[in-house]
Amino acid sequence: MTDVTTAGVNQLRRNSLGLIAVTFMVISAAAPLTGVAGAVPIAFLLGNGTGIPATFLLMTLIMLAFSAGYVAMSRHVTNAGAFYAYAARGLGGRMAGAVAIIAVVAYNAMQFGLIGLLGGVAAGVFAGFGIELPWYLWSLIAVALVGVLGYRQVDLSAKVMIVLVLLEYLIVLIVDFAILAKGGAGTLSFNFFDTTAMFSGSLTAAILFCLGSFIGFEATTIYAEEARDPEKTIPRATYLSVLMIGLFFVFTTWLMIAGVGADKLLPTIGALPDPTAFFFDLAGAYVGGPVPAIAGLLLVSSLFAAISAFHNYIARYSYVAGREGLLPAAFGRTHDAHQSPHVGSVVQTVMALVVLAVFAGLGLDPVLNMFTWISQVGTLGVLGMMTITSLSVIVFFRKKGGDAPVLTTLVLPAVSGLVMAALFVYIFINFGDLTQTAGGSLGIILPALIPVAGIAGFLMASRLKASDPAAYARMGQNRG
Repeated sequence: MTDVTTAGVNQLRRNSLGLIAVTFMVISAAAPLTGVAGAVPIAFLLGNGTGIPATFLLMTLIMLAFSAGYVAMSRHVTNAGAFYAYAARGLGGRMAGAVAIIAVVAYNAMQFGLIGLLGGVAAGVFAGFGIELPWYLWSLIAVALVGVLGYRQVDLSAKVMIVLVLLEYLIVLIVDFAILAKGGAGTLSFNFFDTTAMFSGSLTAAILFCLGSFIGFEATTIYAEEARDPEKTIPRATYLSVLMIGLFFVFTTWLMIAGVGADKLLPTIGALPDPTAFFFDLAGAYVGGPVPAIAGLLLVSSLFAAISAFHNYIARYSYVAGREGLLPAAFGRTHDAHQSPHVGSVVQTVMALVVLAVFAGLGLDPVLNMFTWISQVGTLGVLGMMTITSLSVIVFFRKKGGDAPVLTTLVLPAVSGLVMAALFVYIFINFGDLTQTAGGSLGIILPALIPVAGIAGFLMASRLKASDPAAYARMGQNRG
């Protein structure tokens, strides 16, 4: 096999990302404005209504529980493979191989789905400015721009992400504080811990929608090899990401309820022809002027930022899988000038173009089909990887011994792992209903992609062990 571990050769760009850059690159995947404008109104409607703020608070606590073990292990693991490296160090090479291929499939699915959503949203937003283009052309433009950013240096992507995410937060907070200043629709009083509200409607659906708003934060460790002082930067970025996402959504969903009144929330959203218009209606009512139009443009940029973030994740997982012998060695090489995982980036861009061409060619809807069908595959995969990672943390510290705190290396990982496993099973069983593919073969084929990817990765690692035991033994080793 080709040696790709020589210092300075085929390595990612060292010391290129600080705390703020890593934090905003992973928050961009969570797409705050997309969550507020797209997911939250549907969560209100299909989930537990006024119980959504409390549900976000619950999910923040669960993500912090997961982060406790994740951060504890990050101080011992410096590898761009993230979940893969954790599985290798805790559960062995075969499970690591399974996680690596699940990651590639899951993050590709998230990115493909978001490409469709961006196309659909952009077509509507820009039509309001008199620019009429088919949805797939907007998606094509996004794929091309993301491909260029992914091919080049990571700090270029980071600078773009910081600007876009700051603008997302700014526009939502302008609406939030306008509602706060005007006292909402009559009262700002709200009991976050009202169990009646939290357990009304469908708590399970609410949890799934809220969970989607966090996906992406777990990728802080992907940038471990490129971060400055990773032993401090990665843990801080992980906790900061969870808190920024969680508290932002708790605060914003409370004010969205206050803006229309708790008793009128569901009737108001239910009467809209498109529930995603709810936030923009609030922006118009409480702020007015150009803010709703600006928010529409920023929704497009929010989706672009998320697509770019997932592109970076995919390129880095592909790079690690190539470097460690699971995928062809070409994936494990970096660009001579940019030190970027350019091969994985180019392959991912080509795959995105193929998927886009298929959906556009078949005349399928970019939101109801491309986004809804495919993105849940990504959610399923991330839940599976978080479950395996929680178990990996427990096993790693049990094997390592020492005086590691039981709370952060056993109790909290066990709690978060059980929650993630339960959600994985629920989505897998009910995938057809959640994606409106029930009764058809897609309701079986799409969720099956995750376990099939895991089996493929397991077999790839087994092949590597047989052909190159030394390379197998190096799986997941520190690269910082």
